Amino acid sequence: MANQSEIRYLTPISVEIRKNKYCRFQKNRIKYIDYKDPKYLRMLINEQGKLLPRRLTETSLKYQRKVAQAVKRARHLALMPYVADLLK
Repeated sequence: MANQSEIRYLTPISVEIRKNKYCRFQKNRIKYIDYKDPKYLRMLINEQGKLLPRRLTETSLKYQRKVAQAVKRARHLALMPYVADLLK
């Protein structure tokens, strides 16, 4: 058996460096998400019109709920479509 000090690697061991996640709303100190701005809300939905999850948008839970409410209000007032094919 080889000791730990005797083990040699041909390539260095890769260590994954994770970037720090941050909420764009907390960073920019946005308190109110305007439902009357569909261009901004389109950044937070995918091509089919579904909301992007928190792990992709890196939004905190508090603001993800506010985003969902704003998108629902914009859809109700026909500022955004409920279902869309290739929205972007």
